[in-house]
Amino acid sequence: MFQKKELITRKRKAKLPLFFPVYQPKSNLVSIDDIKEHFSIDGMIVNGFFLYKDAETKRLLLEEKTLHEYIGFDGIIMTDSGAFQGLKRPLFLNNKKIVKFQDAIGADIVSPLDHISPPGENRTTAGKKLKSTNKRIREAKKLIENGMLAGVQQGGKFRELRNESTTFLMELGVEYIAIGSLVPFFNKNHNLAFVSKIITDARNIIGNEIPMHIYGAGDPVELPFFVAMGADIFDSSSYGHYALGGWYMTKYGALKLERSTLIRDYNCSCKICVGEKDELLQKVSDPKNLAFHNLYTILHIINQIRAALEAEKLYQMLQDIINVHQKWFPDSQLESSWVDSFEKGGMPDTKP
Repeated sequence: MFQKKELITRKRKAKLPLFFPVYQPKSNLVSIDDIKEHFSIDGMIVNGFFLYKDAETKRLLLEEKTLHEYIGFDGIIMTDSGAFQGLKRPLFLNNKKIVKFQDAIGADIVSPLDHISPPGENRTTAGKKLKSTNKRIREAKKLIENGMLAGVQQGGKFRELRNESTTFLMELGVEYIAIGSLVPFFNKNHNLAFVSKIITDARNIIGNEIPMHIYGAGDPVELPFFVAMGADIFDSSSYGHYALGGWYMTKYGALKLERSTLIRDYNCSCKICVGEKDELLQKVSDPKNLAFHNLYTILHIINQIRAALEAEKLYQMLQDIINVHQKWFPDSQLESSWVDSFEKGGMPDTKP
């Protein structure tokens, strides 16, 4: 099974697999002080578009502080370009400007302003967006002087377009692959069918040495399966969004707070959950406490994946997750879609 050991950027490195929490400096539910005091994280992702659009922050970063100094974090920092925000509103921004800005402020990994293709988009539109995205990635590669470019795969629900995208990125010589617009295909009933095809196709095309990032992957139940398919880097703001929606994360799936018995019985050792179980539901009803627990759960599952890989017990871990998950969520397609993908030989052909 594929297993790359480290992500190495121009100035920093981190053990794989790796999770980048999305961190918003002025509004994060979990503060940078709490993150540094209570968690051991090797990297994070910050939205470069928000930094760029705030005039004072932009000036500060370009004239006085590096990105790492501004955040107060010395690990790997990846920046996003605002592509996701571009789905909802005009950005009044071009690819060249946002790429040069990310590179100038010291981002370790820089994202191009790609065109996102949601699941419902037709092939013509997805193809046009892919062509434009490829043009922007080619442009970005020429502009970056200090960081590492994330070569973004797009193509929507069309497998052949996504493979075309990955092949283009390899021919361009990118050192880092980021799979875009993939998580929405999994979110519906935890179905791995399409996701498994795209991840394993990409890994078979790019080989063993290039890191593969799944944009937006942050549900703890999905991460071990994505690693088994060949992905090794993930990012998400899910820990905060789930908390605001009243979802308590576990390694077996997220639970609404109303499922109080399962939450009380779940064994979590974060600072929010330790202590009297009778007080737990009251504590996690506060979104900040719940976000802290959720982030702990994501990072804990990453550590468990690393340990399972070292012990060659990842598939045993997956079976344990499936057994509990299906009891808790009997309508989920996680087990059936995983078995179908695995038995049909959907895993990467590459060797460790």
